[in-house]
Amino acid sequence: MSFLETQNIVKNYSNHRALENVSIQVNEGKIYGLLGPNGAGKSTLIRIINRISVADSGKVIFDGHEMRDDDVRNIGYLPEERGLYKKMKVAEQAIYLAQLRGLSKQDARKRLAYWFDKFDICAWADKKLEELSKGMQQKVQFIITVMHQPRFLIFDEPFSGFDPVNAQLIRNEIMELKKQGSTIMFSTHNMASVEEICDEIGLINQSKLVLQGKVDEIRESHRQGLYQVKVRRPISGENHQALLASQFYQLENFHENDLYWNFSLKKNADCDNVSIFSELSQKFDLISFEESIPNMNDIFIQTVQKLNTHE
Repeated sequence: MSFLETQNIVKNYSNHRALENVSIQVNEGKIYGLLGPNGAGKSTLIRIINRISVADSGKVIFDGHEMRDDDVRNIGYLPEERGLYKKMKVAEQAIYLAQLRGLSKQDARKRLAYWFDKFDICAWADKKLEELSKGMQQKVQFIITVMHQPRFLIFDEPFSGFDPVNAQLIRNEIMELKKQGSTIMFSTHNMASVEEICDEIGLINQSKLVLQGKVDEIRESHRQGLYQVKVRRPISGENHQALLASQFYQLENFHENDLYWNFSLKKNADCDNVSIFSELSQKFDLISFEESIPNMNDIFIQTVQKLNTHE
């Protein structure tokens, strides 16, 4: 069931159309990856969902109703461009911003203590933000985003500025928030993160939604019948062209060393994997046989390049 939908959103800036009839569905309790090249329209859509900007036409449906201004209290938004007050003390501004989201001062202090302890930054509570490192500032921004326990979270490049250890910490917290029932929109250019944490994605290119669906199903639909194979090098003197000739596949690439042959195959139409595997097993001491299913980075590049070529 969709927790958030946009229906035919259109947004124009002067002579530029930022969004053209964009309709997305973010299912409840899932992580939705909002993807696209720079300038595609992702940030515009996020601003419209956050009621920062107004669409020229179309609707945003939030938790079963057309979105209202007071719904933003149920949204936690971590922008790519961080926006905290550098001269203000960390705990002071965290409590202040939590109160703007509807928490009492007492509840805000309790939740802040929990998160500061969890992230091991209690000692920095009375420091001004400008005294903290960039990574520490990022942690504070993350805490402020989630501490009022919103039902819908938007993370725009949440790992930016973090070292690998702290990036994994934030990644784990995002997965825990999902486990607790939060619905999450996740915008990033890091396709490895998309595959790791996103259930579904929507790809925007040149103001239009060009791809949407479950990550696994999208990868499956882009299969090209390519296989990576590794065999022990035959003792016989036959060359690889003769041994790898087949009615089932075409040889794509071939590499060899003293011990192994590594090569790629492209499956012929109407051929099944069992036939290929059986033939290779009869000819070689087969070490590995694996289908190369395109990753999200490849799909992103191929989709955008193909669409831009046809413009």
